[in-house]
Amino acid sequence: MEEDKIVGVIPVKDYAHWAYKETNPDEIYKKPEALDDMVVIDISYGNFAGLFCSSILAEMGAEVIRIEPPEGDIARKMTPYGIMIKDTGLAYIVEGRNKYHITLNIESEEGREIFKRLVKKADVLIETYKPGYMDSLNIGYRDLSKENPGLIYAAIYTYGQFGHECTKNANKPDYDITVQARGVIMSITGEPELDPEVPKEYKKPLKHGNWMGWYAGGAWAALGILIAMFYKRKTGKGQFIDASPPEGLMAMSNYVIQFFHETGTKMIRAGNFDYAVFPYTYVKAKDGYVFMSGFTDPNWEGVTNIMNRPDLRERFPTIKDRLTPENQPIIQHEIEKFTQNYTSDELLEMCNKYNADKTKPGTVVTGRLDSPKEVLEREHWKLRKTFVKLNDPYYGELLIQNSSFKSMSRTPGRIKWACRPVGADNNMIYLRYLGFGNKKLEELKEKGVI
Repeated sequence: MEEDKIVGVIPVKDYAHWAYKETNPDEIYKKPEALDDMVVIDISYGNFAGLFCSSILAEMGAEVIRIEPPEGDIARKMTPYGIMIKDTGLAYIVEGRNKYHITLNIESEEGREIFKRLVKKADVLIETYKPGYMDSLNIGYRDLSKENPGLIYAAIYTYGQFGHECTKNANKPDYDITVQARGVIMSITGEPELDPEVPKEYKKPLKHGNWMGWYAGGAWAALGILIAMFYKRKTGKGQFIDASPPEGLMAMSNYVIQFFHETGTKMIRAGNFDYAVFPYTYVKAKDGYVFMSGFTDPNWEGVTNIMNRPDLRERFPTIKDRLTPENQPIIQHEIEKFTQNYTSDELLEMCNKYNADKTKPGTVVTGRLDSPKEVLEREHWKLRKTFVKLNDPYYGELLIQNSSFKSMSRTPGRIKWACRPVGADNNMIYLRYLGFGNKKLEELKEKGVI
């Protein structure tokens, strides 16, 4: 971008232009990687918490070696409507990014010996097996740390590595829905319980549309690994990390637990309402849904002025009135009587025009709920390179999310490649780390070790 041009409508000398120059996504590949000296082994199985954890590290430059069983990870099959790109589902295509993929059967004795040799050369190990499984094979942290005292070992499991629930549920599947159910947030997610217009059969808990439990757990595990790596750089010592994804969700549950602790009652499901700030909600428009906010008294006055509904302001004049759970469905539906007569653009224009008039009280915030199509069409995200297109030699043209850390001025994250096929990097990784040539690999393949 030339110096004398503008970014969108932002003047050259503006702060936003400076920020763009500092973090220009087109300049990422000219900058160093923060974790380019870190070697990570990800042996997670059927679990996107482990996969997302290693994805974060891989984006920041770590060499991540994904170990799958010879038949591949079952996580490759987790995909909507059974849609596959070659032999891999849509979710794994994304979370296989920037990683080398090898195969190894750790249930074979020879496979375990190979695994130990690989781990001796690694900084980090990520696993998602049931507690004690790796230990039972003599390849858990207690054994591996003897040969590699600097090893950072992250064990990710819904119930953690100890406790009554861990023991009781040791043989149960470890899925995202379990994480969400245990992570308390699901208990308050769903259609509002106090809205008389919602049929009773719809008033039930709802899970997040994505695998939020897994992704939250993976993010917290990655943070733990980075903290442990900071300690290792100072002392040379590794450590064991017990990561429980539901605890990750609980850490982000704001006041849910505190509300129960103070009142002795469970928060009721609020749906698009909010019992801490309201109106702060999504409402119907002609062409979809829009966000509408008018929480404080001046802003609430602004909302009712735009709607030409002074009676509504008089009926619910205080914040306490608007936070009363029984009142919120009434306010919501009254707002929608107005908004559903206009498109989202018309509502935005109304709010902008109102906000520009400094003689009028309050500020009214609105914004459209974007669909995937609209997200990909927005120039804002195109400018920020929020998504990248890759021409993969095996999978063809792919569109995936860019690194969340791409906007760092000195060591930005980056996407170097998408997912690899099962075992695609056996030759390169085994030769580099263990000196195995083609003949040795063929022998191991015939024996089912790789």
